[in-house]
Amino acid sequence: MSSASAPPVDEISSLSLTPDTTTVEESEFSQRVLIRSIISRPDGGAGLAGQTVRVGGWVKTGRKQGNGTFAFLELNDGSCPANLQVIVDEAVGQLSQLVATGTCVHLEGELKVPPVEAKQRVELRVQKILDLGTVDPAKYPLPKTKLTLELLRDYVHLRPRTNTISAIARIRNALAYATHTFFQKHGFLYVHTPIITTSDCEGAGEMFQVTTLISDAEKLEKELIKNPPPSEADVEAAKLLVTEKGEAVSQLKSAKANKETITAAIAELTKAKESLSKLEERFKLKPGIPNKDGKIDYSQDFFARQAFLTVSGQLQVETFACALSSVYTFGPTFRAEHSHTSRHLAEFWMVEPEIAFADIQDDMNCAEAYVRFLCQWLLDNCLDDMEFMVKNYDKSAIDRLRMVSSTKFVRISYTEAVAILEEASKERQFENKVEWGIDLASEHERYLTEVKFKSPVILYNYPKGIKAFYMKVNPDNKTVAAMDVLVPKVGELIGGSQREERYEVIKERILEMGLPLEPYEWYLDLRRFGTVKHSGFGLGFERMILFATGLENIRDAIPFPRYPGRADL
Repeated sequence: MSSASAPPVDEISSLSLTPDTTTVEESEFSQRVLIRSIISRPDGGAGLAGQTVRVGGWVKTGRKQGNGTFAFLELNDGSCPANLQVIVDEAVGQLSQLVATGTCVHLEGELKVPPVEAKQRVELRVQKILDLGTVDPAKYPLPKTKLTLELLRDYVHLRPRTNTISAIARIRNALAYATHTFFQKHGFLYVHTPIITTSDCEGAGEMFQVTTLISDAEKLEKELIKNPPPSEADVEAAKLLVTEKGEAVSQLKSAKANKETITAAIAELTKAKESLSKLEERFKLKPGIPNKDGKIDYSQDFFARQAFLTVSGQLQVETFACALSSVYTFGPTFRAEHSHTSRHLAEFWMVEPEIAFADIQDDMNCAEAYVRFLCQWLLDNCLDDMEFMVKNYDKSAIDRLRMVSSTKFVRISYTEAVAILEEASKERQFENKVEWGIDLASEHERYLTEVKFKSPVILYNYPKGIKAFYMKVNPDNKTVAAMDVLVPKVGELIGGSQREERYEVIKERILEMGLPLEPYEWYLDLRRFGTVKHSGFGLGFERMILFATGLENIRDAIPFPRYPGRADL
């Protein structure tokens, strides 16, 4: 660029690089100003006084004032935790329809600065009601009073309207955005792995089966009710008729009857045989799952083999890591574990990166950087919601995020951790006995993070016997190159490992686990053809939300919780 085309320095310095703080724009697609863009300004929205805006949202609380001549509404549209105070005169609309909790309104009015003694910095004086979604307060199931999170699970379709669940939704959204930001920033490719699979990644067998056989059996049962199958006597009678028709044809041939007569007899025999065949087929039909030799015949199923909902996308995403180097998957996973604890869901989300040419040290470095990034992201982008969680659920939540985002994680081997716990057990009583070879319990993990080190901890080199078949066996043949990231509040947040790339070793491990080789032949191909050292991990997304917010039950960390006996909506 020539110097003539550039503005003078003093002109550059006079250009404003900050947005106009005296105006607020409507959302591009919904003909309204987001409440966040009004009240989350440094001046609380006072600088917008005098502007006419349209807003939409749901009434948190409403009350008539001035002997019913006007009403105050606390309006929230989900864009932030705070509400916008709205004042409506009786001349504008019927106040009794506006004040009920849960009422949806789309309003137009002028922003004004309230009296000095008011808590709010700005309020909306309504000039026009554009739309109204009324509520019968006698039937609305979410009253103004504080409700327990347990009770709200009975109203999954309405609970996003509450302060807590809406805050969790925004925090969850922020963590998802941060996840993609982190991995995209570091050159990872996002891969969509399948929900339906034929292999069990963990080898635990606690999988939901996907089948159409049951629905096919139900259809058959309904058909048999309409058109019952023949009895055994009907089949025997049909067989007798075939025999009789066959003998008649033989007699006609022996008697050298004319061709027309023999042809007609053969046609009757053929018809009798066809009728018998149909009767025999229908006689075999019985309600229930189709079977062969007393076993379920999966060749008749939709996928012509057993299929399940995935417990992990790891195995599948490894195929892309072995071609594209750095990849990750982020999606729902399923576990048919009949558990009612506060830490278990039947459907949950996992973040699973996989890195080619990476060993266990690289894996730990990536996991630590990712967790620290998530914590800092919430502090930078979701502080108002985090302050709500601190006020209502966990006073230490923000301090915990700050500590993790700024602290280098302690790294010790599993063996070292067991020695520490055994020493600690001399002075404190653990519910679960500590000894080398056990899968550490949550109480052990929390002791290490909350008491011993007061920081996140990464444990590595776990006993081979308690880890999955795909983890690399160490030279001692007793441990595998596995690692877990432990954090305060929840214990294990991440589980990962360097993957076993040696064909014979991983084949032997599959057999040791009592798993069939056939469903894993494609996985073994990754070791047969162009094998590569690679590592990865999985982060339980809902556990990250529990850690960040201080919630006690994982069922409140996901929009639509699925657990034994419950699959609402």
